[in-house]
Order: sequence, then C-alpha cells, then structure tokens
Amino acid sequence: MPKPQGFRLAGLGHAAFGDHSGPELRTGRSSWVWQRWGLRIADRRFAQGITVNSRSSVEIDLNRQCTAFSARAGVDDLSLFTDGTVLFSVYADGRRLWRSDALGFGDPAATVDVSLAGHKTLRLMVEQAGQGSLPTLASWADAVISCR
Repeated sequence: MPKPQGFRLAGLGHAAFGDHSGPELRTGRSSWVWQRWGLRIADRRFAQGITVNSRSSVEIDLNRQCTAFSARAGVDDLSLFTDGTVLFSVYADGRRLWRSDALGFGDPAATVDVSLAGHKTLRLMVEQAGQGSLPTLASWADAVISCR
C-alpha cells in the first residue's frame, strides 16, 4: 500500500487547470480563497493555510483515496478590528463531519481532524455566528489533506 501523501491547502492547484491526480480547489463553486504561506491566529504563527471571508464555502475535489483532513481553524489576526464571531464546518460529500464553537478575534484556533475515507469531495464552510458589523477573515491554518 502506498505511503500517505500530504497535500497542503496553500499549495493546491485549481481544478480548471489541474490534471485531477490529487486534491484541487473547485474555483467555480468556491468563494474567494487566499492561499497563504505564514499566517497568525491568536498571536500564534502557522506555516501555511487558506484565508476566507466570514461567509464562505470552499469546495475541493479529492481525485484520489484520501484518508484525513487536519487543520487549525480560527479568526485570522489580520481581523484586528473585527467585532464578529464565526463558525467553521467541514463537510464531505454533503455530510457534515465537524463543526466548531463560535470563535472570535483572539480565540485560540480549534483543532480539526476528520476522516475522509470513502469520500470524493471536501467542503470547508465558514458562517457568521453573531451580529458583528465589521469584516472578519477566517483561516484554516496548517491545513493538510492526507491521501494515498
């Protein structure tokens, strides 16, 4: 059996231009995504990840047998003046596998670790949890999809 391979979200290609041999972002069906190297949540530095708006949906075609998705989810430190809170959710093939508590600026990142065995798509969703009036940037930090 092949050794599992980690695909970092910051380095994923886009399905429209990809070869479909590994996980790819579905740009036509996804919200705005900022793929980043180096980001901060609650003053903790992370090597890579993606940052999205506080109302977002990012869809990923897995394109192979994937076993897990792991990340740290939280409000990005670039949202210094936000007053909003957000909820993070992970879906696979339309079924919710994980959901965070409401998180705001300065809250430690929530640990995400879900099985993707038998699934074909991954969807990462962020929604506003409160009545905040200022923009909130949400990040999926150190985000990796493990596949065979």
